[in-house]
Amino acid sequence: MNGTAALKITTPTDREIAMTRVFDSPRRLLFDALTKPKLLKQWLLGPPGWTMPVCEIDLKVGGSYRYLLRDAAGTEMGISGIYREILAPERLVVTEKFDESWYPGEALITTTLVEQNGKTTLTLTVRYESREARDIALKSPMEQGVSANYNRLAELLATTS
Repeated sequence: MNGTAALKITTPTDREIAMTRVFDSPRRLLFDALTKPKLLKQWLLGPPGWTMPVCEIDLKVGGSYRYLLRDAAGTEMGISGIYREILAPERLVVTEKFDESWYPGEALITTTLVEQNGKTTLTLTVRYESREARDIALKSPMEQGVSANYNRLAELLATTS
């Protein structure tokens, strides 16, 4: 992997986590990979061995999304939310709520895509309802899961570029 593959995690405020990674791909392809079920099902899988049997997206402001992830043992993790803002191919704002939430409340996720010289910087900022919720997320294995997902995303983009 090249030097652009590292995931950087920061805490811009006491309620936020920002995750940034540079992808060797135009942002138009990255935006598609974030919004098209056929592509999402190939990379947004969580830990190794998981699949996404349900990926429903109504890509419009006020529209909803629903993901259901499942591992080989049948354990399921459901995630849903509402699209608050869509500015293709540069910005998405969505709510996020887990069926069995591991942090209190709902989160607001802002994804920005900035392209420069054929590479795209993806910044995903999660705003939690409280500092407590953010701190629970920081202590979770979220970083490993996001890194694994983004590695799969980079591989997918390399085959679609």
